[in-house]
Amino acid sequence: MDFFGALQDIGIANGTFLMFAMLLGLLVTGIPLAYVTLLVALVFALGWFGPMVVPLITSRVYSFVSSFVFVSVPMFVLMAAILDRSGIARDLFDAMKLLGGRLRGGVAIQTIFVAVILAAMSGIIGGEVVLLGLVALPQMLRLGYDKHLAIGVVCAGGALGTMVPPSIVLIIYGLTANVSVGDLFTAAFIPGLMLASFYVAYVLIRAYLNPALAPVPDQNDVVPLAEKLRLLKGLILPLLVVTGVLGSIYGGVASVTEASAVGVAGVIVSTLIRGELTIALMKGAALQTLQTVGMIVWIGIGASALVGVFNLMGGIKFVSDMITGISENPTIILLFMMAILFVLGMFLDWVGIALLTMPIFVPIIIKLGYDPVWFGVLFAMNMQVSFLSPPFGPAAFYLKSVAPAGISLATIFRALVPFIALQVLAVAILIVFPGITGR
Repeated sequence: MDFFGALQDIGIANGTFLMFAMLLGLLVTGIPLAYVTLLVALVFALGWFGPMVVPLITSRVYSFVSSFVFVSVPMFVLMAAILDRSGIARDLFDAMKLLGGRLRGGVAIQTIFVAVILAAMSGIIGGEVVLLGLVALPQMLRLGYDKHLAIGVVCAGGALGTMVPPSIVLIIYGLTANVSVGDLFTAAFIPGLMLASFYVAYVLIRAYLNPALAPVPDQNDVVPLAEKLRLLKGLILPLLVVTGVLGSIYGGVASVTEASAVGVAGVIVSTLIRGELTIALMKGAALQTLQTVGMIVWIGIGASALVGVFNLMGGIKFVSDMITGISENPTIILLFMMAILFVLGMFLDWVGIALLTMPIFVPIIIKLGYDPVWFGVLFAMNMQVSFLSPPFGPAAFYLKSVAPAGISLATIFRALVPFIALQVLAVAILIVFPGITGR
């Protein structure tokens, strides 16, 4: 109890330093983020306030997990899990050969288009990278594409689920920042397509400057007309699902939560039409959904508890004053926050970053006169970088799990450098031209 008693006397500055030192120290040991945040929250709650504060923490946690919008998270995860187990993505990739044709870099470009459609169907990054790694990467390597270009396209394209609605990153941000998820989806749509267009432009320029990086398919790889008509069928069901999800949201017919249910129904019907719907498929998808959503919920519980305790200590006001005190220029403060998110993204999961930092950052953004919806799009774009950046870029590890032999993690991370630069460029453009989000 001496340690707990001493906590009350160290002051908020030292308390903040000690809290983050404990967080970092425990994370280094390999303990999952959810358990680390819960443990640190409990230590500081008991040490700073005593047992009476625990019910306040539980009420904060309950308000997070009981949000109606949060229901959309397991729905979109379930969509991705069903897609992962069906042949929809593979047929979609084959159908997108119609875009490639004999265009130099065409297969890489069709991979990016497929990534955008998959992102618009589910918004789950891990599943997209794995699907593209299984379907698109072998195809590009077979055609003689430069392995670094092919790897970069698969990882960066798969990570587009962060930006293209319905993005779970935007849903969690909306819950944390208390802003409309529908407004976030609307604001992120054009920036997401802008980033995808950057990838396409990069592939075309690299292929033009160095044709050996992306050979033109042989005549044998050109799709005849009859085959094109058959492949077109692979586009119909995915586009209907995308239309059902995004059309119901943007058309004002359904909320984000209701649209997520529409998406699940659409994917289930699609697998039924394709003759792939089985009990084993649905059981596997349900178990994967439970695992993924369970991780998100536990991180949310731990982060909500920690932020609640930190707020009661006066820590959020302390950090807010410290950040706003670095300059009188709002742009410099904004760039400082972007730099913090960039560094955190190298080491932490995006869910933890959102739940730990947004309660501090969003009030500062509002105080500076910025739009929190626009900042949410900036945050999602910044998290794009976190999915690719070493040492813990999740997209690289997802791809490594399905990559052909001979492709190392070091090779994957080297391949991602130009795409990280494009993402940073997109963040800069959004800062300079906020009107791109329509806000």
